[in-house]
Amino acid sequence: MRQMTAPELAERLADPQGDRPLLLDVRESAEFAICCIEGSLLMPMATVPARQTELDPDDEIVVICHHGGRSAQVCMFLERQGFSKVINLAGGVAAWAAQVDPTMPQY
Repeated sequence: MRQMTAPELAERLADPQGDRPLLLDVRESAEFAICCIEGSLLMPMATVPARQTELDPDDEIVVICHHGGRSAQVCMFLERQGFSKVINLAGGVAAWAAQVDPTMPQY
């Protein structure tokens, strides 16, 4: 499973010439409402198996959760389903808040 740090993701998202990966947030709706990385698609972890057809297996997908545990599990699941470009955001939104956007609310 590939991983990406929060600063690496921020750099990718800031590059106007670069390809933007799909940001897949697998937290629950209440967590997402408190804080999220702009442009993220919310798909709670429990719904991923039923909703995976909404995702393109050829797209680069960065999977996000609070600290990186749930997103790592979803990455492994998607890889088993044939998705070849899934990346876990190491440290999740907690790392994003600590390393990229300190104004982001935390819970």
